[in-house]
Amino acid sequence: MNITFNELRNIKHKLPHGSVKKIADKLNIDEQTVRNYFGAHKVNEGGIVDQHIQPGPEGGIVHLEDTTILNMALEILKDHESNQN
Repeated sequence: MNITFNELRNIKHKLPHGSVKKIADKLNIDEQTVRNYFGAHKVNEGGIVDQHIQPGPEGGIVHLEDTTILNMALEILKDHESNQN
């Protein structure tokens, strides 16, 4: 899947507090791996995320090999938004 870097960061910033931990716990991975997925660069902390960034507008295009973390984040946002209404 392709998404702009800015879109990916915006999704992460919209997540309610505690969402990174929730995703990490559910997938049994380190929280920093989830942060790295959304554009952090602390590779020595957490796992390496399988993504490729091509230069371009909006921070470039990010090709995500595995969308599990993104799908979980979008589901959390959907639930959060429906609870706000």
